[in-house]
Amino acid sequence: MSKYQHIKQTAYEANMQLPKLGLVLFTFGNVSAADRDLGVFAIKPSGIPYDELTPEKMVIVDFDGNTIEGNLRPSSDTKTHAVLYKYWAGINGIVHTHSTYATAWAQAQRCIPIFGTTHADHLTTDIPCAPPMEDNRIIGDYEYQTGFQIIDYFKDNNLDYKEIEMILVGNHAPFTWGKTAEKAVYNSAVLEAVAHMAHLTEQIDNYAPRLKDSLIKKHYERKHGPDSYYGQ
Repeated sequence: MSKYQHIKQTAYEANMQLPKLGLVLFTFGNVSAADRDLGVFAIKPSGIPYDELTPEKMVIVDFDGNTIEGNLRPSSDTKTHAVLYKYWAGINGIVHTHSTYATAWAQAQRCIPIFGTTHADHLTTDIPCAPPMEDNRIIGDYEYQTGFQIIDYFKDNNLDYKEIEMILVGNHAPFTWGKTAEKAVYNSAVLEAVAHMAHLTEQIDNYAPRLKDSLIKKHYERKHGPDSYYGQ
């Protein structure tokens, strides 16, 4: 048995959640799961339908984007995952989808405003949208540069990737991450739900106000603060 079997299984199970949660159409998405001790991650192979996936088909890649194990070509987004793993040591799972509402906000090049408490349960800020990539990045090593587009946006705006585990890439689509692949999938589902609610909010009232600070603080801290009391 491969010494990478555990992350192949993890990546497989996480990938299979995407169609179940309605986050992907056809093969439009991928999840990876990392093992920091081994310095590698497992990722979905490129263009393989979800109903044909198995743990054995997951591809093992190092943090420089080199294939270590597997007979299939890894996801076309592999270099983006590799860059994020290499420079952000606190994450062990990454998800990229083209889910409908989150992608629509990305195509509009808009951050998602914090309108309600569902959003505040997870973040204290708008969901960020990085600007579209510069031409020199696009015509270069595109997927590799996408990773730096995300990292540079966080750096330039003094954002903490451990607190904000999601981003929209302008004109492209969302990426999420987490301490585990399961948490990254959870974040992807939350992002899509919040994007949908924000869209409907603006449809009802184009001038809907942002959530007030006291509610943001209350809802975030009751789940994540030092005196959190949400859950068991």
